[in-house]
Amino acid sequence: MLTPDTEYDRIYAGFRWNLPERYNIGVDVCDRWAAMDPSRIALFDVRADGQVVPIDFRHLRALSNRFAQTLIRHGVQRGDRVAILLPQSLEVAAAHVGIYKMGGVALPLAVLFGADALAYRLQNAGASVLLTDAAGLMKLAPLRAQLPDLRLLISIDGPDSGALGWHEALARESEDYQPVDTTPDDPALMIYTSGTTGQPKGALHGHRVLLGHLPGIQLPHEFMPQPGDLMWTPADWAWAGGLLNGLLPSLHFGVPVVARKFEKFDPEEAFRLMQDLAIRNIFVPPTALRMLRAVNNPRGRFDLNLRTVASAGEALGAETLHWGRDALGLTINEAYGQTECNLVIASSASIGVVRPGFIGKPVPGHRVAVIRPDGTECAPGEEGQIAVMRPDPVMFLGYWKNDEGTRAKFIKDWMITGDQAVSDEDGYIRFVGRDDDVITSSGYRIGPTEIEDCLMKHEAVALAAVIGKPDPLRTEIVKAFLVLKPGYAASDDLAAAISAFVRQRLSAHEYPREIAFVESLPLTTTGKIIRRELRARG
Repeated sequence: MLTPDTEYDRIYAGFRWNLPERYNIGVDVCDRWAAMDPSRIALFDVRADGQVVPIDFRHLRALSNRFAQTLIRHGVQRGDRVAILLPQSLEVAAAHVGIYKMGGVALPLAVLFGADALAYRLQNAGASVLLTDAAGLMKLAPLRAQLPDLRLLISIDGPDSGALGWHEALARESEDYQPVDTTPDDPALMIYTSGTTGQPKGALHGHRVLLGHLPGIQLPHEFMPQPGDLMWTPADWAWAGGLLNGLLPSLHFGVPVVARKFEKFDPEEAFRLMQDLAIRNIFVPPTALRMLRAVNNPRGRFDLNLRTVASAGEALGAETLHWGRDALGLTINEAYGQTECNLVIASSASIGVVRPGFIGKPVPGHRVAVIRPDGTECAPGEEGQIAVMRPDPVMFLGYWKNDEGTRAKFIKDWMITGDQAVSDEDGYIRFVGRDDDVITSSGYRIGPTEIEDCLMKHEAVALAAVIGKPDPLRTEIVKAFLVLKPGYAASDDLAAAISAFVRQRLSAHEYPREIAFVESLPLTTTGKIIRRELRARG
């Protein structure tokens, strides 16, 4: 926990980790509260018909205990991987808590995954159990022959196609269960990297990962918990952002979480949800924030009660930061991390740690630097790679069945991120781009973020992505892929006007020499632009 203060330097200097010898995520986020305050609300489960069902910690404890015993009854042992393929719901939260309490390893899977993505992760992880619904069972049916380790299916929609029914299976078990004794370093959770480059890798985390996240939650959420806090994120709980930036830390703090399934993110519905439930805290990836910008005058149209807005996953950009202040009346606090080591840089407007165009400063408890290829730290203004020093409680235990990949993730004791950045004299860190996203043109190294941010300022542009396109003269040229706002039509004249707009505001070597107008951008399930797909289009 951070000590509330108005000075970042004092907070950072005074912070010390104090990890317990025994620790279990499930006990922490559920049983602890169920013992102290059983009627305290853990979740507001928003059903498909709009009904809002409050779930207290007593009920969450009972469900998770029943699920833990269901797994044990069917031969699941400590360390076995238990996959969850479901949208935000009570069942997802109860499953996570139950898996942790019985010593299993939770394997969250995004509902947007197609057959190949599911097959790869389930097979690579050797998952023995899959909790899903009828839609998930349909996806899985043609894959079963590829998954010899998968011996138990459970569906929240009832028994079907060889799957047990969630309600029927849990009804057999007791509400009482004694959780296993675990250490902070025992495996608890495995999340696959988003796979923007190469095959996804399973980042295995210990129970300590939740404790490691707490300072990185408190800083951008202005010292959560505060009276009346209520958390919501549109991010899938299968992603580190949704699970570890939203669900689990909020439950740790006793802050209720809104569970709301979106078939497709709808900005109008998102604002209506914030209004109707008086949501105080949100975590929204940058792509979703840019979609929220399409809603005119949200404060005039909706009665919003927001206290904090945090964002991570991609560089936010100064334009979206300014929009947040104008349209929402507060500063969007940016955060940075990776699946392997999340929430290690952040901003916090309440203590003055915010600078447009910069992510923020290192979160207390984490030693973060911009380093050179030899592991030495860069001087202010010198471009290098963001790295995090080990040991660190939020850092992964390693990649699943990939020792070589784990070793390659480190230079000495620095865990490297593959993200290029620059720090300034005050310790702020500015994101430049992924190693493979940085564009080399006429001898200049160009990060896509600044150009994309500039493109977003144009009145016709809804979404933007920039890549380097091979060029025999300049090595690469800047090419932009743009989604236009309603009311604008693609044309050569508009492309020329947008190129001139960027050239006038940035420089002659940074403006896009080619523009392609597209209906949509390829995104990972976490909302990150898949630039390798754009590069393949040429």
